[in-house]
Amino acid sequence: MESKGTVPDRRTVAELVADRWGDHRPGLWCEDRTLTHHETAAGAAARAALLAELAPPRAHVGVLLDNTPEFPLWLSAAALARSAVAGINPTRRGAELARDILHTECRVLVTERAHLPLLRGLDLPGVRLLVTDTEEYDALLAPCADARPEPAGAGPDDRLLLYFTSGSTGAPKAAICTQGRLAAAGYALARQFDVGPDDVHYVCMPMFHGNAVIADWAPALAAGAGVALRRRFSASGFLADVRRYRATYFTYVGRAVQYLLATEARPDDRDHPLRVGFGTEAGAVDAAAFRRRFGVRLVEGYGSSEGGAAVQWSPGTPEGAVGRAGPGLVVLDPSTGERCPSAVFDGAGRLLNGDEAIGELVNQGANPFEGYWRNEEAEAERRRWGGWYWTGDLFCQDAEGYLYFAGRTDDRIRVDSENLAAAMIENILARYDGADAVAVYAVPDPVTGDQVMAALAGSFDPLGFAEFLLAQPDLGTKMAPRFVRVLDRMPVTATNKIHRARLRQEGLTTQDPTWWRPPGETTYRRLTAEDREEFERPMARVRKRG
Repeated sequence: MESKGTVPDRRTVAELVADRWGDHRPGLWCEDRTLTHHETAAGAAARAALLAELAPPRAHVGVLLDNTPEFPLWLSAAALARSAVAGINPTRRGAELARDILHTECRVLVTERAHLPLLRGLDLPGVRLLVTDTEEYDALLAPCADARPEPAGAGPDDRLLLYFTSGSTGAPKAAICTQGRLAAAGYALARQFDVGPDDVHYVCMPMFHGNAVIADWAPALAAGAGVALRRRFSASGFLADVRRYRATYFTYVGRAVQYLLATEARPDDRDHPLRVGFGTEAGAVDAAAFRRRFGVRLVEGYGSSEGGAAVQWSPGTPEGAVGRAGPGLVVLDPSTGERCPSAVFDGAGRLLNGDEAIGELVNQGANPFEGYWRNEEAEAERRRWGGWYWTGDLFCQDAEGYLYFAGRTDDRIRVDSENLAAAMIENILARYDGADAVAVYAVPDPVTGDQVMAALAGSFDPLGFAEFLLAQPDLGTKMAPRFVRVLDRMPVTATNKIHRARLRQEGLTTQDPTWWRPPGETTYRRLTAEDREEFERPMARVRKRG
């Protein structure tokens, strides 16, 4: 890697792969298998040569794998071959799975025997199947063993990734990422976290998702650092892996941090080399608890899945804020396109003007959004006004320029003509001692607008919860949940994010214990069948909206 503090101009991922040729340090670990950096580059070259025999130039390769060495090898091979990888989500089924493979026009699908049952009965015309843990696959690779990485033909504008965003409605969209953007992201993150050749990145988030590739694998590749893979995330196996591989850096999304905190505490929880974690959705409460227990700093960042906007935390960022808005980032009213007034907080941190201050984060400046594969309608929605990039995320911004995340546009809650931010309410409810996880969303009010509903995984005492709410100085009078659904375990997506769309869709039509606070009361009581009937009609509206 070039000297720290510099980002090389317009390098390609193919060049970063070729840089590791001749580097005989251990560089890739997975379970009992270890590859040197040189062996990794050679393996990528062999797979690039095989791809040239099996498919036309710039063909798309679908990768339906757990986090095995084959995944980064095929990412690297695609870069050398000027092809693109589509990460295929193994939690998809049937027609949806086939749709993802065919929509991204994969000519080759790389998988393993464990995932073959997912493909049975699917009509995938023109798709060549490669099963990595078979003798046939080894025989196909054998003639390509002497190939060398040749990066000269690749360019920074070559398409490299087609990664599906986990949209809450409709079919997932395949966002495009070029070699130049991925390489630049890798260098930028390596510089931000002072990553060097002696670091080891622990990749435990699924590599079919952009987080693991862009925020974990790419900076390791840019810095010449090692990569340790975990097939699938395991909270119980996390520390053992970190110690085994001497990992120093990891990324997380969704509920991963909460799962780690839920493991049994041990006296040696700080006995490891891990120094930093980078991700989203941990929350201030859990981030502080993680540092106290494991001695590891978690850096929360914001970045749209498509790369169109990013916000970085920096020293001095107020509690609850994501970071300061960079050039071009503004909060706009999505109905008028006008800039929202600055957020005003009282001494307790309560947002006083959420109705006018909360809007959609928009990037009016240069941004690296490179579009969606074969989805002009979705691209037009992202650039629907002024040609700017509309993130689909709600924020407010204080007078000093700091941004506060308020949820997705689907998470907007309107109570008594006042806009509330689901994410801000969640941060408050996360302080409740019985809460392992919290999600806040809207259910229809019988008359007009919405009511606040919270899903809470953990233990729930209705009287204690009501007392907790009264003691929170930053909880506005309209922010207290009208309904509380109590679950043993929060529903999550394949990337461990809370499945908010499902919660919204189910609303009050759930068999889980649900408590509610009748209008004018401060205490909670169990929701009865008669109570549910009263809300049944407006529930049809929330199911359409979910």
